Amino acid sequence: MDYKKLVADELHKHVAEYMSQEEVLNLLEKPRHDEHGDVAFPAFSLAKVLRKAPPVIAKELEGKIDHPAIEKVETVGPYLNFFLNKELISAEILKEVMTQEADFGSSDLGQGRMVPIDMSSPNIAKPISMGHLRSTVIGNALANIVEKVGYKPFKINHLGDWGTQFGKLIVAYKKWGNEEAVLADPIAELLKLYVKFHEVAAEETELEDEARAWFRKLEDGDEEAKGLWTWFRSESLKEFMKIYDMLDITFDSFHGEAFYNDKMDEVISLLEEKNLLKQDRGASVVELEKYNLNPALIKKSDGATLYITRDLAAAIYRKRTYDFALSLYAVGNEQSHHFKQLKGVLKEMGYDWADDMYHIPFGLITQGGKKLSTRQGKVVLLEEVLNEARSLALEQINEKNPTLEDKEGVADQVGIGAVVFHDLKNERLNNFDFVLEEVVQFEGETGPYVQYTNARALSILRKADQPIELDAPLTVGDDYAWDVLKLINSFPDVVMNAFNRFEPSVIAKYALQLSQAFNRYYGTTKILVDNEGRNARLVLVKATSLILQESLRLLGVKSPERM
Repeated sequence: MDYKKLVADELHKHVAEYMSQEEVLNLLEKPRHDEHGDVAFPAFSLAKVLRKAPPVIAKELEGKIDHPAIEKVETVGPYLNFFLNKELISAEILKEVMTQEADFGSSDLGQGRMVPIDMSSPNIAKPISMGHLRSTVIGNALANIVEKVGYKPFKINHLGDWGTQFGKLIVAYKKWGNEEAVLADPIAELLKLYVKFHEVAAEETELEDEARAWFRKLEDGDEEAKGLWTWFRSESLKEFMKIYDMLDITFDSFHGEAFYNDKMDEVISLLEEKNLLKQDRGASVVELEKYNLNPALIKKSDGATLYITRDLAAAIYRKRTYDFALSLYAVGNEQSHHFKQLKGVLKEMGYDWADDMYHIPFGLITQGGKKLSTRQGKVVLLEEVLNEARSLALEQINEKNPTLEDKEGVADQVGIGAVVFHDLKNERLNNFDFVLEEVVQFEGETGPYVQYTNARALSILRKADQPIELDAPLTVGDDYAWDVLKLINSFPDVVMNAFNRFEPSVIAKYALQLSQAFNRYYGTTKILVDNEGRNARLVLVKATSLILQESLRLLGVKSPERM
């Protein structure tokens, strides 16, 4: 229920000749302190036109407000504070949530238009590290959020599956590798071969020439080279899928860099046709001075194309194929300049739809303030972190609820959910420290705390063991219940805010707020006592559970029924 609009409508009746309804609505604020009501109107904006002091204006308006949903109006200095009729409003909010259930907060803003999301994008033959977590879970959450507001997301795992490293890998495999070892542990074995190539090539420089020759064969479609590349790719993808399955994340496309090999010539031709390519010391560039950017290097002096050439081909392909309304790239902050250049070149080509492309940058995961790595300086493997998170969650379950059914299954949902939630509760652009033991705690600002709050709500409903009646009185008038209700009612605005900012942390922080408010309510209210308010209290518990579950779903986190 949009009670701010209700207040704006009532207030507008008395100021219509001075400001529009929309202007009134935009001026309304949420008071910092509950004792100042539910909605506040600052009278400053009327002072000039009415030639009166704001406190005088507020006092005059106070006596004119009369609406059954507004319990009282008080003036505090220049502010007009509105206190809503809790009984009337709470019943409306609860009926709306219980009728719409998981659809509460949904909208048709996107009208089913496509939104491709470029996310995750690991390199073939290299392990998925904690460094890939952010792109993967931010991209997945954004897919859920854009779907919630009516768009059709299309998740693209733009694999790093092309480049000179494959020439090196082929040479290494042919010299030192064997099929059995690769099949037994594909990523580890291929990485070992790649590392060995560099170690040996430091002494035997002719290996680099061999690698370049094999990559040329691969580019020319040599059967053996292509066969090995295809095998490396498929074995790597099988390993990646184990991690994506753990995260319960799926993709609509695995078109990586290789997919655009035959699409780059057209980009070069289009740039030439539009007279955009300039020569600079033998290289081909597009000038971007008017965007305050360095020239975009499209083709090196030896004729080799670069990432931006491939990304131009990808952008054009995606627009043609999906006719996207928006195109999102969940890629680290360090690539910001690249995406500015990408959009600049597309704009120079006359593609105004480049304005609908958004780079979704994010900061680093750190340990002790330093870039995440083990003491040996090696990458921290995501699979190992997820497995350890599951183990820590299981330890806590054994401690707190040793008789819980399907403890391993719940530990999966809690441990992995904890890692995902911790990533997403941090604003995208911020770096954050990762301490697994803190992340998996059931108390504090964690994913397990939100999951546990929902499980507690479901436990109350199981104990009540009674059908919920929406036609009965739904008055829950105490202050703690009202705090919960106002938060529940704000969920549609929270979803829209998360979408407008492409910021999943808005939903994670909201889920924590709602959990805290509900636990305060639970701690001060005898929910199951058998009196006339019992049904209304149970409806509030059910509505809280629905919103917590939907918040977690949008973040890509599961909601165990028991913990």
